[in-house]
Formats: sequence, C-alpha cells, structure tokens
Amino acid sequence: MMSSKPNKQRISLVKAPLHKKRKLLTAKLSEEMVSKYGVRRIGLRVGDTVKILRGDWVGHEGKVVKVDLKMGRIHVEGVTVKKADGTPVYYPIHPSKVMVTKLDVSDKWREKIINRLKGGR
Repeated sequence: MMSSKPNKQRISLVKAPLHKKRKLLTAKLSEEMVSKYGVRRIGLRVGDTVKILRGDWVGHEGKVVKVDLKMGRIHVEGVTVKKADGTPVYYPIHPSKVMVTKLDVSDKWREKIINRLKGGR
C-alpha cells in the first residue's frame, strides 16, 4: 500500500528505479492520433513529434531529442535557452505538458506496444 503523505509520494518518485520511471514518461496523443491508433497516452521516445501545451514555450512543435529518465523530463528540438557563455542548451519539459502529434513507428516493437495498449478496443 502506498502512503498518502505528499512528502513520501515525492520521495518514492525520486527513488524509483529507471524501469519504473520509464512508465511515468507518457504523453497524450492528439485527437486524430487517438482515432487512428485507438490509444490515448503513450510513452515518449526520441523521434516523436510533440506540441508544447503549457509554459513559456506553448505552441512550439518539434521532435523529441532526448528523454531524461533520471530527471523525468524531455528535450524538444528548438526549445533552447542560452547559458551565460552564450552556448545553447535544451530546456527540460515535463511530458505531461506536451501532446504527441506524430509517432515514430519505424520500429516493429513500437507497433507491438500500440497493439498491446489498444487491447480490446
């Protein structure tokens, strides 16, 4: 049984192993993608195209460049900030604040995941 204390919830998220954190990095699909694949949410991968729905970068669309399991964030192409020395770095975005507009289904395993998630729908 999990605790109802917020502090313990946060600690369990931070201390979770990477294979469990992977399941937390999901984003919702756009309406046409839901009708096409029959799935509402899916785990993010490098190569997926996402649209940012919240924050300073709202409306920006780009490909996922990196998925950071340790921090629970993704990096999107074109979403950068400049460091003090002028070099650009990717701005980390939480996956719940994005919507997938195009899936990278070039991998046969990704198609198996979609079929498994779809289930009996």
